[in-house]
Amino acid sequence: MIKIEKKIIYFDNSATSFPKPEEVYKASEKAMRIYGANPGRGGHRMAVEASKEIFKVREKVANLFNIKDPLRIAFTQNSTYALNFAIKSCINKKGHVITTALEHNSSLRPLFSKRDSGEIELELIYPEKNGEISIEKIIESIKEDTIAVVVNHISNVTGTIVDIEKIGKVTREKGVMLIVDASQSAGYLDIDVERDGIDILCFTGHKSLYGLQGSGGIYIREGIDFIPIIEGGTGSFSKLERQPLVMPEGLEAGTLNTLAIVSLGVGIEFIQKVGIENIREHEDRLKQRFLIELKKIPEIEVYGSDNRGPVVTLNIKGIDSGDLAAYLDEEYGILVRGGLHCAPKIHEAIGNGENGGVRFSFGFFNTDEEVDYAIKALKEIVTENSN
Repeated sequence: MIKIEKKIIYFDNSATSFPKPEEVYKASEKAMRIYGANPGRGGHRMAVEASKEIFKVREKVANLFNIKDPLRIAFTQNSTYALNFAIKSCINKKGHVITTALEHNSSLRPLFSKRDSGEIELELIYPEKNGEISIEKIIESIKEDTIAVVVNHISNVTGTIVDIEKIGKVTREKGVMLIVDASQSAGYLDIDVERDGIDILCFTGHKSLYGLQGSGGIYIREGIDFIPIIEGGTGSFSKLERQPLVMPEGLEAGTLNTLAIVSLGVGIEFIQKVGIENIREHEDRLKQRFLIELKKIPEIEVYGSDNRGPVVTLNIKGIDSGDLAAYLDEEYGILVRGGLHCAPKIHEAIGNGENGGVRFSFGFFNTDEEVDYAIKALKEIVTENSN
């Protein structure tokens, strides 16, 4: 067991939110102890109970994102799996695809794979130096043979918020599929698949939805064809030689992670109890408190614009981002993330493609005192570095 000698301050919520609401821990333990059987894989009471609980979570996800039919939601291990399904399963004909340099490798790598195999023509829209992406550039890039736009709702590096509603209005009019990566935005911003014109929504459960790791999902609008890329047991349609082409079974091969899915549902209940606008207001206040003080320290470079989620990436001149992150952990108990954050293109765009940056990402359980402590630590490091 790892022994932690000092109090830790956790500012890595963009990777995984921590801590979780207490009710998430309790519900997960209950699921493991009371109905920890295979959902949809038997007719006995524990299997049936597990299936019922999973369907309740589908309904909670549908309610959160204004999805009319809960069965259009398939649960996945995380948003990486969801994005691979979206890109490899649903972009299933040749054509022009638009994406941005804001994207995480979970989108970029499958897109580059399809580009390199000649399946798609890929156009990458780069942001300004401050990380802002031009919605007009995305819209103007749509051609007659454009089949999809793949866009990150919030950058995990700069926190840039993309106006998906504005994009969605145009893509819906032009019959272009809009695929949204909501890894950083689900649970922080209000998402409405109808209002925002979203055809495919990919989300993870272990970040701002407060679920356990191993939870996530994909929503696919009715009428969009998909090709399963993972085939196996479904508990239904067992006589078919191939994976059924219906939702959600077509994308849910194998035993579902009941424990993590149940935790996702309880995380959503927590968001609705507290109010998503109250969560956002709290996290934004912490972010602003941090940014205001950072601006007083000339040795610190901050990336991104004011149009951001609760994410601040920075560097101290003359210090490697990985070294700074490690020093904050070892000397101050401050847990952040240094490096490229699996999003190399945005680092190239903002000018730190080699060193990356140190990311502070705030969550609902962080406090003003923790932000002040982080500022104090950074000031001390700057002073030490200049001596």
